[in-house]
Amino acid sequence: MCGIAGIAVPEAGTNRAEELRAATACMADALAHRGPDAQGLWQDKGIALAHRRLSIIDLDAASNQPFRSADGRYTLVYNGEIYNYRALRSALGGHAFRTKSDTEVLLAAWEQWGAQCLDKLEGMFAFGVWDAQREQLTLVRDRFGIKPLYYHAAGAQLAFASELRSLLASGLVPRKLDTAALADHLRHGAVHAPRTIVQDVRMLPPGHLMRWTAAGLEVVPWWSMLESAGRCTEAPTATSIQAEVRTRFIQAVEKRLVADVPFGAFLSGGIDSSAVVGAMAKVSAAPVHTFTVTFDEAEFSEARYAKLIADKFGTRHTEIRLRPDDMLKLLPQALASMDHPSADGPNTWVVSKMTKAAGISMALSGLGGDEVFAGYEVFKRSIALQRKQVLMTVPRPLRQLAGVALRKLKPGAAGWKAQELLQLRSWGVADTYPLARLAFGDAGLAGLLAMPKPVPDAVAEAVHELLRSPEAQRLPLLGQVSVAELSTYLPDVLLRDADQMSMAHALEVRIPFLDHHLTDFVLGIPDAVKYPHTPKKLLTDALGDLLPREVTQRPKMGFTLPWDHWMRDELRSFCAARMVQLSKRPQFHAKGINHLWQRFLRRDPAITWSRVWMLVVLEDWLQANGVE
Repeated sequence: MCGIAGIAVPEAGTNRAEELRAATACMADALAHRGPDAQGLWQDKGIALAHRRLSIIDLDAASNQPFRSADGRYTLVYNGEIYNYRALRSALGGHAFRTKSDTEVLLAAWEQWGAQCLDKLEGMFAFGVWDAQREQLTLVRDRFGIKPLYYHAAGAQLAFASELRSLLASGLVPRKLDTAALADHLRHGAVHAPRTIVQDVRMLPPGHLMRWTAAGLEVVPWWSMLESAGRCTEAPTATSIQAEVRTRFIQAVEKRLVADVPFGAFLSGGIDSSAVVGAMAKVSAAPVHTFTVTFDEAEFSEARYAKLIADKFGTRHTEIRLRPDDMLKLLPQALASMDHPSADGPNTWVVSKMTKAAGISMALSGLGGDEVFAGYEVFKRSIALQRKQVLMTVPRPLRQLAGVALRKLKPGAAGWKAQELLQLRSWGVADTYPLARLAFGDAGLAGLLAMPKPVPDAVAEAVHELLRSPEAQRLPLLGQVSVAELSTYLPDVLLRDADQMSMAHALEVRIPFLDHHLTDFVLGIPDAVKYPHTPKKLLTDALGDLLPREVTQRPKMGFTLPWDHWMRDELRSFCAARMVQLSKRPQFHAKGINHLWQRFLRRDPAITWSRVWMLVVLEDWLQANGVE
């Protein structure tokens, strides 16, 4: 796990060698928190590559990067882990290995198989490979987008990095706000890739690679979730399906335990993290280290359930007691660690900080369980809407009238979303899913943004394109919802937050639920087996004795904090100052921003804290990074 950066220029630009080296060094310095164990910078004609290392596998300095092939043709900078690197090493028998690292295995695989090696990789990764013979730079991102990769193309020049702020530190990227991305951010609390909040900075999409030469660049997919999904779903009975899920899940966890440093797991006491810890205990020879954030307030704390799991599996358990005052003191540091503005994130920052302080450099997380095994309310609502399809036979004008009435009865988000729902021409997942995670509709955007007309919803467009394909239509309904989640909310919000907030403390987080062998199988499982009556029933049935009934049958809580209270009290001046500054930006309507803030202070039920907090964090990030 590391931070990578680089700049590629045509041969005509190589007289800027010192300038490029200085810019790349600045980019590497901005990534120091990601890799405190070693740093490296390598430069040749037309290319400069930098690396910051967090040593997890093979701690020897011989594995430091940039890493060059023996013949000097290829140079690699790589962020991530290849879990099956030992098997790949055996398959590359003719290669004379100099280290015991997955880095060298990755480069050897690229030498032998080229881009075809990607299908053989099991892991999370973002890397760049320079081919001196072809003068070609190839950038690659893993299947689900667990590891980030940002880039800026200006003319024939390309700069890339693990973090957006690293690109900004290069001095090559104008610090301009992307207005189309701004609308996206307000709609969903995050910008949908490939756009970012900064104009002309993009993310390489998950499962894609980019080839750059002086003649230009191309971005192409190397993996498709839809084409892979559902190939292994011919198990004839629910019992055999559960057995296959159990096997694949435990294998996914076991793969992710390869490390040469102390490791542990985040344990909330919910189903997903408890499943991960149970599987770790089953396959690990040593006791598992577990970490839980606890609260004095019973309504926020899951400590009892986490301790129950810790006791069941004999883990070395650490409770991180967090009081509201503690969180308030840490909040400025958490926000300063945010690489890309997000409506969430400080929670992960705190648990990562405490885990790293306990001497742990790698932790497993239950992230992805809800998306893969139908744990969110959006899955339940999608089933309910499918059962109510008869309502779509009612003439659309009558449905629109009913929507107006519902909005008056329900002044909050539920009201205007119900109105939007009744105006749709179809209740297929492609149409209803984008509404589920919408924070502001077009009417709300029009009151906040000073633009003639809001740009189209990038999430809605992406979901429509995905789910209206023949490959998606052969999936069960819940599989389609999972595809939407795994393609938008998970990479745009959860994975980006998990990466930026854990790597702020040089902590690597691994995610077993995003093992592609597991997801390929689960996405195609029939709805009646996956969700017979309660969320994640398939997972709990498959794991059986690994999960006690007290955990599987308790209400879902999630990691929550009293933000609503804080923003009107302890954080009021902090929030007010940023809302005022945001209202002065030319991209916003001052009256709309101020009105929203006042409605929140008056406890208007239509204005939730999360909608305001999103704007507060946005302004805080724009100020901190000098983006106008």
